[in-house]
This record gives sequence, structure tokens and C-alpha cells, in this order.
Amino acid sequence: MATSRALGYLESRKNLTGSACGLLGVGLALAGVAGPYWPVVVLGLYGAGALIAPPERVPLPTVPDPTEQLGVLRGDFERLREYLAEVELPAAAGGRLSELTELYGALLAPGWVTEVLAGDPEAVHALSRAIRTDVPECVATFDRTRWWTRLAAGGEPPDRHLERQLSVLFDEAERLTADLREAEARRQQTHTTYLEERGRS
Repeated sequence: MATSRALGYLESRKNLTGSACGLLGVGLALAGVAGPYWPVVVLGLYGAGALIAPPERVPLPTVPDPTEQLGVLRGDFERLREYLAEVELPAAAGGRLSELTELYGALLAPGWVTEVLAGDPEAVHALSRAIRTDVPECVATFDRTRWWTRLAAGGEPPDRHLERQLSVLFDEAERLTADLREAEARRQQTHTTYLEERGRS
């Protein structure tokens, strides 16, 4: 890390401007103007150059491309499916999970749906959170809790918790789908209005 900082300083505007001024000091020393104090003159000019150098440019933040984000999310979703295929789930929870993954698959399928989805960063965030965090966590928690339940019976069965969690996620995904459908309908209506106005003019 210290090496990268040193290399960064070598390429910085401060160092380059200071070095240019220091070379001017060397030129003055060779011309005999600086006299016996030429090292002080060179260092002084280097320091002055470093001080007057313009500040470094701050790089502009890069905004991730939603289409690329969805491509990465599609890969994560495939890995999630592979993980879920290895976990043994009760019939009710398994059915609910199948419905949920079908809905996620439809949202991520290449085509106009993903184009609409890419236009809504909040929807992309919600979907990525569900696929990368919520669903794996629900299933993993169920798997761990089921093991403990075998040791100490009693209390609400873990499969009921899993069903409820998956139902909440399914409702959330349906709301997301409805919002996207509504956004697409609005876009279509806007385009129709534009064409009608253009036709009148």
C-alpha cells in the first residue's frame, strides 16, 4: 500500500510541477546564479512548484449499467437455483418456492421485460436483494433450524416460518411485477399521446 502511494505521488501533478521547478533550479545552479547554496535553491523551487501545482482531478463516479447488472444478477440467480435444487424442502414450502423462482426467472428472462426492469433502479435493487440475500437466507435458516428441531421438539415448526417468509417474498415480487407493468403501460400511453399530437400538428 505504501508502494502504491509512493508511485501515485510520483505521477501526481504536485511532483511533476515541483520537478519542473527543481530542474529550473538546477539550470540556475549550472549558470552560476545560485552560488554555493544551489541545493537549497533547487529544493526551494521544488517545494514552491509542489505548492502551486493545480489539484488532482477527482475521477467522476461510474454509474453501473443496469443491463450489465441484470446480466450479473442472472448468473447469481442460476447459482441460487442450483443451491435450492440440493436442499430438501417440505411440499408446501417447495411449491411456494417454485412459484417464486418462476416469477424471478420471468423477470430476468432476456427481452422487453428486462428492458423495463433495467429502467427502474429500485426494482433492480429489490430483485437483487431478494435473489442474493433474502431467499438464500430463508432457506439456509430453515435448514439449520430443522436440524435443531430434531434435538428439541416443540414450538412452531420451521417449515411454517419458511412458508410465511416465501409468501412475503412472493407478494413483494408480484407488487414489483405490477409496478413494472404499470410503468410500461404509462410509457405506451405517453408514446400514443406523442404520436397523436404529432399527427395533429
